[in-house]
Amino acid sequence: MAATIAPSASARAAAQSPREANPERPTFATHAYAVAAGYAELEQGLSARGSHSLSEGTSWDVNLKLGITRHVQVALFGPLYARRVSGGGVGDLGVALKLRTDPSPRVALAVVSTVTGPTASAARSLGAGRVLGGLVGVLSADVPGAIHVDVNAGPQGIGAGAPQWFTSLSAARAFRSVGVTVELFDFTHGGAGPRLAGVLGAVTVRLAPWAVADVGGVAGTARETPDQLFIGMTTNLGRVF
Repeated sequence: MAATIAPSASARAAAQSPREANPERPTFATHAYAVAAGYAELEQGLSARGSHSLSEGTSWDVNLKLGITRHVQVALFGPLYARRVSGGGVGDLGVALKLRTDPSPRVALAVVSTVTGPTASAARSLGAGRVLGGLVGVLSADVPGAIHVDVNAGPQGIGAGAPQWFTSLSAARAFRSVGVTVELFDFTHGGAGPRLAGVLGAVTVRLAPWAVADVGGVAGTARETPDQLFIGMTTNLGRVF
């Protein structure tokens, strides 16, 4: 999941300290910005989900991001632990490459490519059992009313037959150290899974310049989309090279 909490994120991205956390949590969307070159940022969160009961599944998801240059970011992501009714274990882990640019002070664009490997047990319904890819285009923009908007669109589940086309629209508004995020998301039916769609709402709190906490939930609007509650933290780890 991903989110940005800043009301003027594109302007801040150019001026903010490289130690300032800029989370992609907690929405399904991502923003078009990157961790500063040479810096690392760790996102992690706990979630409970289910169509009938939130006890149907839990997970501990991580996203370790590394800034390579101002325009390039790489990340390792996935569930380090996931539990279903059929059992628990590590989920499918993957790598993401983000290429980004700033057409204007208020607009940023990015392309994010992802590859996940079959590191999870498909027999326990924890993973896809195969290598899957994804490619998403991202538009981030500051709009009137001190609102920040992220738009994502692109194919997911590439390698499992028909791809799942992913679209999302998220809007965020910050009130000093507290932010509110709302997102609409949709994954079409494809070889990797059924149609998923829902509404996400979250509150974020900047505990320090380098640490942002989030809490929220998802209400599924498509039949097989589980409801969800989550809590997480994004921590800028500082310079690593």
